[in-house]
Amino acid sequence: MAMERASCSTLNTFRFSTNNSFSSKLYRKHHLHFPLFPPRNFNSNIPKLYTHGWFVNSSNSSNTQETPSHQLALLLEVEGVLMDVDRQGNRQAFNAAFRKLGLDCANWSQPVYQDLVKKSMGDEERMLVLFFNRIGWPTSLPTSEKETFMKSVLREKKIALDELVMSKTLPLRPGVEEFIDEACEEGVQVVMLTAYCKSGEKQVRSIIEKLGNDKLAKIKIIGIEEVRRSSYGQLVFGEAVASDLGEQLAKEARKAVSAEEQKIAKEVASILKLTVDIDTTSSEGLKIVVAALRAGAEYANVPVHNCVLVSGGQSGVAGAERIGMPCVVVRSRCKSSTARAEFPGAKAIMDGFGGGDLSISRLRHIQES
Repeated sequence: MAMERASCSTLNTFRFSTNNSFSSKLYRKHHLHFPLFPPRNFNSNIPKLYTHGWFVNSSNSSNTQETPSHQLALLLEVEGVLMDVDRQGNRQAFNAAFRKLGLDCANWSQPVYQDLVKKSMGDEERMLVLFFNRIGWPTSLPTSEKETFMKSVLREKKIALDELVMSKTLPLRPGVEEFIDEACEEGVQVVMLTAYCKSGEKQVRSIIEKLGNDKLAKIKIIGIEEVRRSSYGQLVFGEAVASDLGEQLAKEARKAVSAEEQKIAKEVASILKLTVDIDTTSSEGLKIVVAALRAGAEYANVPVHNCVLVSGGQSGVAGAERIGMPCVVVRSRCKSSTARAEFPGAKAIMDGFGGGDLSISRLRHIQES
């Protein structure tokens, strides 16, 4: 798409961020294995325990039977699923950031924004590079500070997007409310996941509130605190003190495996004459996603394989694939080029809810396939 070349003559003074580190990501392929039973000193207020792959209610475990194979729990991400934040808010937030920084030459129309998204595969830093390479970088900006400049734009963009979400002016996805109603009518547990959202939990919960009190009374919301209080979360985040030698050894074994994996990766890279910078943040992020998915299944009292995650991005798909939870991607309408190959771990990719797209009947078919 052609754009007129221009030069930004004004650039307000702003504080630059110095966090410019980039590293290649190495994803570990090994699953973490945990004891079948939690430590003996678990918080007694936790109602469910994870044992033999099933969740049971500790207050009435004698009457608990194995969950029928047809039972289904629905785990929904918020950003990208409940609300198409990318399509509804990102472009507006970028334009607000440009105005805040005095970039009078930058104002993305919908066609320009979609073109940048397509060419950058959704990488927001790459979008900025493509745009300013075409129209010209601010004249007052030294070449050595381009990366810092982009970090500042993205920081202001995030602030603007959070304000947009909190303003409650952005609409929910068409058909999603009817989809949730259908699930509740069929007795399907509905769980909203806010623990690993890009925005803060406060912003994401404001999106959920758009559903209204009637629906809120029927669903569960799993944030970081709910994850930490879950049986699995206490194991992962270390809030349950290991009282036996077995759990202590398991923790040390996990550390050793991680260290050995990094050592092997560096040795392989050396043989291939490559430089490897191990990115531990990606594995930390994946750990939170996995913990949130397991906590969602636990609070729904349904086995992991009887849950279906409806995700809007790669992080949720990666976490679901790690634990064997079926996953469906609902793509953003501003990323209509999303292909099946981009989410190889997903069972299906849908454009939205209702009609020929995602419904509870289709979800059951996906779960059983």
